[in-house]
Amino acid sequence: MRIHFFEHADIEGIGTFEDLLFERSWSASHTLWHRGRTPPDHSQWDLLVVMGGPMNVYEDTAHPWLVTEKAYLDAVLAQKRPVLAVCLGAQLVAERLGAPVTRNEFTEIGWSELRLAPSMREAGALFEHMPALASVFQWHGDTFAIPEGAQPIGSTEACQNQGFVKDNVVALQFHLEMEPNALKGLIRAQPHFRGPFIQKPDSFLANTAGFQANRDWLGGILDRIARRIASV
Repeated sequence: MRIHFFEHADIEGIGTFEDLLFERSWSASHTLWHRGRTPPDHSQWDLLVVMGGPMNVYEDTAHPWLVTEKAYLDAVLAQKRPVLAVCLGAQLVAERLGAPVTRNEFTEIGWSELRLAPSMREAGALFEHMPALASVFQWHGDTFAIPEGAQPIGSTEACQNQGFVKDNVVALQFHLEMEPNALKGLIRAQPHFRGPFIQKPDSFLANTAGFQANRDWLGGILDRIARRIASV
């Protein structure tokens, strides 16, 4: 399978996606929007993965390339091409599907308990391999409404909307791809670690079992997406 990544900042890469793709002998290509790169034609990939970033979807003036990226996403969504979106990526996709993106009441950094919607764990669903209450890694301050016609994935105590599925789009507010080395840049860029749903680095980095579980869950989601793509 050919996977193309949209990336938005040097401090936030693709994390464990890299190893998961290598293990499956899938190919990867990248558009680094913040470096002025040009995205490929839609025919050049099977799955588009839209990654996170420190900017907000409404900061077009500060990041003019967001306008071009949004136009590309509009075309992809209109064609119902397969998309997996993470954090900022999920917010971008939600906005393009007509849902507002706003500041969440709380910033989430660290581990939180994701309560999955029952429909997400039914036989054949993309999240059937995950527990009903899953400890997932978070790093976000914004949130989105669920687009019309989409199925919500689940919620946490700090953030009601943690993702959605619509047609061939899977949007995740949380970060299953994060691992300690991938977090170094984000930690350095964070001005402080204070808040009711913000954990300090020495606390969240110590959860090695959590990072491994998140990696495994992401691999399971990718495998299920790949089977759906192959069946079309």
